[in-house]
Amino acid sequence: MDHQRREVMRFATVFGLMASIGLIAPAQAEEWSRAAFAEKSLDEVFRVIGVNGADTSSALTFTAPEIAENGAVVPVMVSSSLRAEQIAILVEKNPNPLAAQFFFTARTEPFVAARIKMAETSRVYALVKAEGKWMMAVKEIKVTLGGCGG
Repeated sequence: MDHQRREVMRFATVFGLMASIGLIAPAQAEEWSRAAFAEKSLDEVFRVIGVNGADTSSALTFTAPEIAENGAVVPVMVSSSLRAEQIAILVEKNPNPLAAQFFFTARTEPFVAARIKMAETSRVYALVKAEGKWMMAVKEIKVTLGGCGG
């Protein structure tokens, strides 16, 4: 447990420093978050965040488990070898599909690792906006109760 607390403190310190020197901008997130997180369908979220079409690309890496033993904490990682402007993670069957949205400056590495909440087995979308274009990767994640594989 002590190790987890140290990790949380380490990440909080890093993000605090990043915000203080302008690498991340919380004020920018405030402008879009209310509308995007309130939407109830994938198409509505795509419209709000500005996705007009997304192609698959080898520049996008999306890592997630095939089976999640606990839908409340599903680990996912998204990165891009291109200089990404945004990364979004959406869960198709959640009541509100947008699970996370991140903005990047040119000076930051486009990589995120998060634990998302999933209501049930669903397709999960990783979207990356780089060079003005959207890229997408999709993976179905099966949510089990108690890790029984059912």
